[in-house]
Amino acid sequence: MSLPFYARGVRLGELPGWAMELIEGERIARLAFVDDHDRPRVLPVTYAIAEGAVWSAIDDKPKGAGEPARVRYLRRRPEAALCVDRYDDDWSRLAWVQLLGTVEVLSIERGGPGLEALVERYAQYRERRPRGPLLRLDPQRVLHWRSTGNARRDHSLQDPG
Repeated sequence: MSLPFYARGVRLGELPGWAMELIEGERIARLAFVDDHDRPRVLPVTYAIAEGAVWSAIDDKPKGAGEPARVRYLRRRPEAALCVDRYDDDWSRLAWVQLLGTVEVLSIERGGPGLEALVERYAQYRERRPRGPLLRLDPQRVLHWRSTGNARRDHSLQDPG
């Protein structure tokens, strides 16, 4: 069940400018969740922002018969994390944003704003609209980090902030 906007813990518009630019500029994110046995899973996904949430679609890529496993897993346990990141061999350019929250699985008919945002963002969806369902991640916590350009001597990155 989706929480009313005012009850959510985080508003995407409150992120630092560089973090929103990263979310809006990257084309792929990684969606993390747990499977039927509470083992971690991570999948690359397309995504778009609409109505203060992050939307992703189950599209027409080849999958097994029936409902995709990720949908079944998220119906059972709707907590997830979405990570948008930038890697560069120049480590002074590294950055990431994690959006943690609950996922609601919605039919195409109920996910109009999310579907329209995805169609606008990806030409492939304009050519062939996803059949769904749609995944709506309502962020309740956001973590973000970017390099200050000063890696520590042991080459590790600074603590997330």
